[in-house]
Amino acid sequence: MTEIRTVGVCGAGLMGNGIAQTCASAGYDVYLAEVADAPLQHGMSAIEASLEKFVERGRIDRAERDRVLARVRPTTRLDDLRECDLAIEAIVENAEAKAALFAQLDALLAPHAILCTNTSSLCVIELAAKTARPNRVAGLHFFNPVPIMKLLEIVKTIATSQEIVDALFAFSRKLGKEPILAQDTPGFVVNRLLVPYLLSAIRCYEQGLASKEDIDKGMKLGCGYPMGPFELLDFVGLDTTYYIAEIMFDEFKDPTMAPPPLLKRLVLAGRYGRKSGKGFYEYA
Repeated sequence: MTEIRTVGVCGAGLMGNGIAQTCASAGYDVYLAEVADAPLQHGMSAIEASLEKFVERGRIDRAERDRVLARVRPTTRLDDLRECDLAIEAIVENAEAKAALFAQLDALLAPHAILCTNTSSLCVIELAAKTARPNRVAGLHFFNPVPIMKLLEIVKTIATSQEIVDALFAFSRKLGKEPILAQDTPGFVVNRLLVPYLLSAIRCYEQGLASKEDIDKGMKLGCGYPMGPFELLDFVGLDTTYYIAEIMFDEFKDPTMAPPPLLKRLVLAGRYGRKSGKGFYEYA
């Protein structure tokens, strides 16, 4: 089986820095790559702040915090990832940008290296086709916040070898995650089920069935969900949900996957949820 010792993470944003922290916490040497110093330093600051919370809550001590930080090597040089056994792409959810990065990584990495994408919606085989190693390409879909959430979707394309699937299952368990295997279709497992539910909640609100507050309360108290659909939409990001819904609708032509008009208008208005300060709810 392919042995993973050194991990490269491309993208130091919300998902990328969380993936880097999680890998370093599991004992892996990690290269965290960004295109410029500013987003790279922002990502490293996020890792430091996250680890500090772990210290405050007694989950780790300061010595372990320092060891984890020392394993993360920030860089703006993609070439520094040359010796990595696994490279995980976690950049902007744009097919062209991801494909261009995959082509670069394929030319850079050793033949044994595995290439993965953290995409939540895009076609993985489309990215694999940009490489000379489609059998060593898969999806690794982490969930936010990465250091906390236990689930990891491993996405197998029609070209991914069983050796790579086995290696990624072993890797995910070493990270302390619970992996599930998904096929390479839009939304994979979780978003395939979750997104139509969230869109249905928006339609109920649009149609005047109930207030968003009562819909949230109903799903939390009636179904035991930790968050109502509108709270979850704001947490995930309305722009992210809209983008995933468009991809799923384009693939399946299922009306339950079509973005409702209200979602589109909120996104056009820049109301993305918690990250912008306003979505279905307002945040200080």
